[in-house]
Amino acid sequence: MSFSLILAIVAFTLVLCSSLVLALGVRKLRRLDDIASDGFSPAPRVSVIMPACNEEDNIEQAVMSLLAQIYGNLEIIVVNDRSVDGTAQVLQRLQATHPRLVVHEITHLPNGWMGKSHALAQGAARAGGEYLLFTDADVVMEPTTISRAIHHMHDDRLDHMTLFFKNLGGGWLLNCLILEMALGLLLAFRPWRVRQPGSREFIGIGAFNLVKRSAYDAVGGHTSIRMHPIDDLMLSKIIKEQGFRQDCLLGDSFVAVPWYDSVRTMIAGLEKNTFSFVHYHLALIPPIVVLLFVVNILPFWGAIFGEAEARLFWMLAVAGKLAAFFFGLRRQGLPTWYLPGALLAPYLSIYIICKSAIVVQKNGGITWRGRFYPLAELKKSRRWYW
Repeated sequence: MSFSLILAIVAFTLVLCSSLVLALGVRKLRRLDDIASDGFSPAPRVSVIMPACNEEDNIEQAVMSLLAQIYGNLEIIVVNDRSVDGTAQVLQRLQATHPRLVVHEITHLPNGWMGKSHALAQGAARAGGEYLLFTDADVVMEPTTISRAIHHMHDDRLDHMTLFFKNLGGGWLLNCLILEMALGLLLAFRPWRVRQPGSREFIGIGAFNLVKRSAYDAVGGHTSIRMHPIDDLMLSKIIKEQGFRQDCLLGDSFVAVPWYDSVRTMIAGLEKNTFSFVHYHLALIPPIVVLLFVVNILPFWGAIFGEAEARLFWMLAVAGKLAAFFFGLRRQGLPTWYLPGALLAPYLSIYIICKSAIVVQKNGGITWRGRFYPLAELKKSRRWYW
């Protein structure tokens, strides 16, 4: 048996197993659509905490979607985190017509804090709700979103829940890249298992992170993860570690985010935090890149130029990859003609991973919102992986 044939069989096996895990796992995820939107009495107080840094283009739509929620017992706190654009003016105008909107201004970031974690902690300190909903300043929610989420939290006695969102806008390549990376994250985190009390899986998504106040306080809130760039994920990790109950639902019909507007901005945006997924260990980058290359790129070239005896397995691997991507397109409501993006997006994914590692290593840290964070300090934060 030739090396080419062995490699083709390995690639096909990996693609087949991962595709089956994705297909079977995602089918286990509940949809927020299936949760009742009617309220119950007494309705617990929910505090929505939205940090905003230079969000003048998006924040009005995001705040208005919160003000339009049918859930009655709602507190909305926007934390204006050192914005230098027109964010403050937009918030002042909204507050003039909507007095229940609470705006907290931050003018200084203390040492030892990431800006977003600090803003979220400041918002939580001012919140009076039994539940805290952490969201972003570009998130648009359907009017029944919070009502359904609280219904699910109450009925299932959950301490934390998060929702997958739908990306708004962008061209076909951008949406294919987002889908490609989403499929990888699904395989890594297996969110369909987070609701199992004995499981070690966890997941948190910044667009919609709903936490019971008692659980948030018990784990030390954002103070315990104040120097981590992936705060949403780390919050879910420390909550799950303490034995609290979690769940993750599909909420693409209820939560929408204009995440990035182009491939270029996505590459730039992920530069600061992609390397943190391996906790800044450069030695872990090569095996990850090799694995992604063997599973997502090599089968296409093997199907065209590979040896005859291995070509069938290369072709089967390509078919499995396309099938998984097609499944993702259907789930996201994206056109099927996006399918060729499955063959291009892996190159961009590998480029993002390598670029993030090289830039952070070269610069000795990351720059985020005008503040430089040294690599030595970042490595002191907790890892997300077990």
